[in-house]
Amino acid sequence: SHPLLCPPGIKCGGVLSAPSGNFSSPNFPGLYPYETECTWLIVVAEGSSVLLSFSHFELEYHDTCSYDYLQVYNGAALDRGNLLGTFCGHSPPPPFSSAWHVMAVVFRSDRHVAKHGFAAAYRKDACGGQLTGLSGEITSPRYPESYPNDAECRWSIGGAGGAGPLTLVFADFQMEGGQGCGFDYVALFDGPTVTAPHLGRYCGSKRPPRTISSTPHLLIVFKSDFNIGGRGFKAHFYSAGECQEVFTTIKGNFSSPQYPNFYPNNLKCQWSIQLPPGYRVKLFFLDMDLEGRSSLTGGCDYDHLSAFDGGTEHGSLLGRWCGRDSLAPVTSRSNRLLLLLHTDRNTAKRGFSISYVGVVPMNVSCTRTDFHIQIPVQSLAQLERNRIYLGTPSCAAQVVGRNFKIHTRFDTCGTESQRRNNTSVIVSTLYIDFSVGDQEDIHQYEVQCEPKRKEASVTLIAGPDPSRLSQAENLVDAQQWEGEVIDAREMKSQDTSDIIFISICILAGLLMVIAVVGLVLL
Repeated sequence: SHPLLCPPGIKCGGVLSAPSGNFSSPNFPGLYPYETECTWLIVVAEGSSVLLSFSHFELEYHDTCSYDYLQVYNGAALDRGNLLGTFCGHSPPPPFSSAWHVMAVVFRSDRHVAKHGFAAAYRKDACGGQLTGLSGEITSPRYPESYPNDAECRWSIGGAGGAGPLTLVFADFQMEGGQGCGFDYVALFDGPTVTAPHLGRYCGSKRPPRTISSTPHLLIVFKSDFNIGGRGFKAHFYSAGECQEVFTTIKGNFSSPQYPNFYPNNLKCQWSIQLPPGYRVKLFFLDMDLEGRSSLTGGCDYDHLSAFDGGTEHGSLLGRWCGRDSLAPVTSRSNRLLLLLHTDRNTAKRGFSISYVGVVPMNVSCTRTDFHIQIPVQSLAQLERNRIYLGTPSCAAQVVGRNFKIHTRFDTCGTESQRRNNTSVIVSTLYIDFSVGDQEDIHQYEVQCEPKRKEASVTLIAGPDPSRLSQAENLVDAQQWEGEVIDAREMKSQDTSDIIFISICILAGLLMVIAVVGLVLL
């Protein structure tokens, strides 16, 4: 815990546990002493929040508040993830509402320039308040027990550096119903006050729809009348800019909120990657630094990042990570992938940085002398056929029906023979050029054939950042291809080389028989 430092004889800091109260800098309204550090821990009844406001504020000014300053923390742990703000100068901090029943305030002065300090008041706030985090949870009073009659609460969200719109999602909702919602209701406003545009008014037992503000502010008003109640509601909010993103491009990158600075505590953020049918999503972990594993269970019980196949939390879990693991790439089994970041109430870290690339659906097969490559046209609908080529641009794909096709012999198109694991293989590079204007974006896949066994494979070798893709992974196997179903007659493409090879063998056999018979007759 943070030390409670103060010069001898000066009352400073402490635990404030009454339902409401006041506190101020030492000697207020006189000048505060030099080299002072005080910590106040405000603790109210569990299930309530702390509402903190400042009536006077005058500290030494510095553009980054490095000299004298006041800090407000969500909860008891004084780590950067809980920090709601650092303040100095003459502008008072805004009112704060804690995310739970504990709040900490730290005041520090250096050895030069003293001012009059600050005066603050707090109270237990059963409902409503000013919420400034990137994400959080709101519940009606006494939830999940029945809410009280004649209640009115207002939650104003935003206003602490968040520049993006806010999203509000109701996880549970049960209130008194009625036509026009004239009795008990929740009303939403697209701004900080009730004069802002109205986003909706809800009652009854049907959950309100997901709501997205058009400004960085959202006001939620809850009101109950003199009789008939209900369980109330539970809702989550998050800043759509940093904490909730949807990606539909073939490649991209994203990071935890405020990366590479410490992420906030008490987050539930999600990133959804949604690619065209047939694609799969491959993730590359460029940096990872989350709170470590639990010493009791050895699991990622605190802050953690999870990936789900299929785009929802109900999909199969592809992985759950924490700490500073160096992670191998992860590939989805479908065209959708969901990433969730959960952080708890303390111990924040740097976070993560991730890039992804869509793995193009394709079928690669080979004979003893040829490569056959097929890609559904709908997967690369925006590309001309000359943007897809094997080895050199002169070996571009042809459009045959609903597929891009490349059918080429091993002695063309930049193929080369190599020995891998004491086996002779034929190798070439398939290029898919997604470049737009001056932005070069060429994805490369290594195609490989083992002619003796007529087995082909394809591996993504360059996508979002070639320098990062050192760990290539076999992504598509001819036998396991999950893309567009190819007509059985196309799959049995005429293997002319095999027919010729067998014909030569038969002809040689016949000539040998004729020669033997001739010798016998002679």
